[in-house]
Formats: sequence, structure tokens, C-alpha cells
Amino acid sequence: MNWTQLISNKRFGQEKRHALRHDDRSEFKRDGDRLIYSAPFRRLQNKTQVFPLPGSIFVHNRLTHSLEVSSLGKSLGDDVARRLTDKHPELRGTLFEEIGTIVQTAGLAHDMGNPPFGHSGEKAIQTYFTEGPGSTLRSEVSDAIWQDITHFEGNANAFRLLVHQFVGRRAGGYVMTYSTLASIVKYPFSSQHAGAHGKFGFFESEASSFQRIADELGLICLSAPGEPLRYARHPLVYLMEAADDICYEIMDIEDSHKLKILSFEETRNLLLGFFDAEGQANILRRLDDEGVTDRNEQVVYMRACVVGALEHACVNTFVNHEDEILQGTFTGSLIKHIDTPLREAYQRCVELSRAKIYRSKPVLDVELSGYKIMETLMETLISAAVHPEKFHSQQLISRFSSQYDINSPHLETRIMAVLDYISGMTDIYALDIYQKIEGIALPIV
Repeated sequence: MNWTQLISNKRFGQEKRHALRHDDRSEFKRDGDRLIYSAPFRRLQNKTQVFPLPGSIFVHNRLTHSLEVSSLGKSLGDDVARRLTDKHPELRGTLFEEIGTIVQTAGLAHDMGNPPFGHSGEKAIQTYFTEGPGSTLRSEVSDAIWQDITHFEGNANAFRLLVHQFVGRRAGGYVMTYSTLASIVKYPFSSQHAGAHGKFGFFESEASSFQRIADELGLICLSAPGEPLRYARHPLVYLMEAADDICYEIMDIEDSHKLKILSFEETRNLLLGFFDAEGQANILRRLDDEGVTDRNEQVVYMRACVVGALEHACVNTFVNHEDEILQGTFTGSLIKHIDTPLREAYQRCVELSRAKIYRSKPVLDVELSGYKIMETLMETLISAAVHPEKFHSQQLISRFSSQYDINSPHLETRIMAVLDYISGMTDIYALDIYQKIEGIALPIV
């Protein structure tokens, strides 16, 4: 792969207008502006990240997480651009210098396809088809669609949200640039390649769209003709993924301290563990010199130091492995290839998170409640899609937004319309619909 082809500001769905410019903004900046003003992006404020939506203590939700990933992604992209234009002077003055803006926008978009209630929402959709009443639909849909819905994935749904032509909408969806769209696809292959980890990058309905983008940008195709699509990642995916990995793990540590899941001593030891003795002494000296005695503020400063160290390490890793990344032979994430002390400190955070944070009572409670809500919505609304002629089905279908093709004559399209509707819900809206379906809440005028 080569950078000149990989960085393209051609817009998906408006290829014929590629030569036209509307204002002085970068086309990649326009992508980010378009997302920030969109309804799906706003809805992220009421979608669970890890912990329940905030009460008296404000922890991260999908919106604040996405903003932080976007901010860190900009730093990663800008720093890589600086390093690589020194290494490749011919890239100066080209679109390559805007990769920070591309990764920034990818950070805004990367979680837009996630359903309510975090990963328990994804699991509820999957298991409805693998273990629940939806298993009877196996013979009613194609193999490709069956793989899509039994592995339902927020990443693939984000790509669909951005490129699919919903009813009444223009062709090309949000009409984003090719490079921005490619930069959010962490798993550039179809669900038939999902395997045990269950991850994939696009639904069958958007496979041809991704193929068009990938071929235009020169992504390496790894599948033989006639096989389910599989490509090498766009290089900027590694930077977006690194921003996500850093923010997800390190900010969860800070939130856990606020919620008193982790003690101050545990949090302090985890964060200082990223630095050698001299580095730790410098951090503690700075806190002492500036009179920072509030423990929450101390955690904030230590967290910022960790994020900075990890950002620098990921930039180094990307630059040092540029050839492998462009050849499509680099494996794993950037985090897995950073220097040993930082990598081991990050892994300690991962292990503690699995043992103590993600199994904590607040997290388990929202997963249990969320799963039940999603399970009920799936059972009720998929049944309406399968039997649209029934009276109750018609009542339910009338609640769907007109952009979802729930009245299609094709069952597969109606099933995807249900998944579009449910995955677009906020946690609060999903709870509201659940209560109305179950008859345990009435509308108040």
C-alpha cells in the first residue's frame, strides 16, 4: 500500500462531484463537523460505556469516551505525520499531512454503531438468534445474513450507519471521505471470517460498499475471487485503535477510583507503574511542588502522564513498523508492540480491570438489566417483522422511524430494520420502550 493512494478526500456517494469545493475547510474537517452535528452522535450521551449512566458521580458514557478517543487520535495522527514527513519529504504539502484530522474523525465515529447497554446489548442481539426464538429463522435467511446477525457487531454497524442509504436519505449515507470511512473499520472482513472472536467490519448489505472503498484506496485484498471479502487494514486504523485502547483502559481506572471500586493506593500504584523510579519521583515532586493534595486531582495528573507516555510509545511503534503496516503483515495492535515496561504496566491494568472492575456490582447490574431489556425488545420486534400481518405487529411497526425499511417485502431487510432501530436507541429510550411493551408504564401527557 502507498500513502498517496491511501489518503483520499473523495466522498462516498458523491464521486462525480469530487472536483468541486464548497468552502475553505479541509474535506476531512468537514467529515468531523458532519458527525458532531448528527443525531446518532448526540445519542451517544445516553449510551453506556462501562459503568451505569451517571447519577451523582459523572463517569464516562459513549459520548465522552468518543470525544477523548478523537482528541487522542488527533495527537497520534499529527505526531505520526510529523515523523513520517521527515522520513519521506515527498509527502510534505500533500493530503498525508491531514492524517491527524482523519484519525480525529474516526475517533468520533468508532462507537456510533454500538447498541444500548454496551457489550451486553451486543450479546443480547447475538443470542436471540443463536439461543432464543430467533434460531428458528436460520432456514429463512441466507448464510451470509445469518453470520451477520448471529455475530452482530457494533463496529460493522457503525460502517452501515455511515454508508447505508436509509429510506428517504441520499445515496452514500453521511457521504464521508473514503479515507475516513476506511479508518474506522478495525476488522476489514465479512462476518464469515469472524471466527471465535466474533469480530468483523461490515454486514453483507454493505460488503460492496467496503469493497469499492478498499479498492479505491489500494488496500491489500487477502481473499481469493469468490471467497468472502477480507482485506488488510487501512494503516490509520492502528492509530484509531490505539487511541481507543488507551482511553478505554486508562479512563476506566480513573472512573473506578471515583466510584471507589479501586482504592487510591491501588489506582496510584497502577498509574505510577508505567514509569521507572526516576519518572515516578518526577511526577510526585511535581504534585508536591504545585500543592496538589486532592486525591482525585492527583489521579487526574498521573492519568494524564500515563496517556502521554502511551501516546508517545504508540507513535514510535507505528513509525518503526511503517513498512510492515504498509505491506499488510503487521499483526496485533500498536499497544502489543510498545516497549516492555509500558506494555507490562498496561497489561496489569487490563488484568485488574477484568478481575475487579468489569465484574463489579455496578457493571454487572447494568449488564443484567440491559440484557433483559434488549432480549425483550428483540423478541417482540423481530416477531413483528416476521409476522407483520398481525394486529399487535402493526402497532409495533408504527413506532419505527420512516427511515427504517420495516415494510419491505423481504424478510432479511425487515430484520435489519429492527436491528437498525434497536441499535440506534439510547439506554433510556430502550428502557422506555421496554416498559411500554411490557405494560408496566403508561405515557404521561
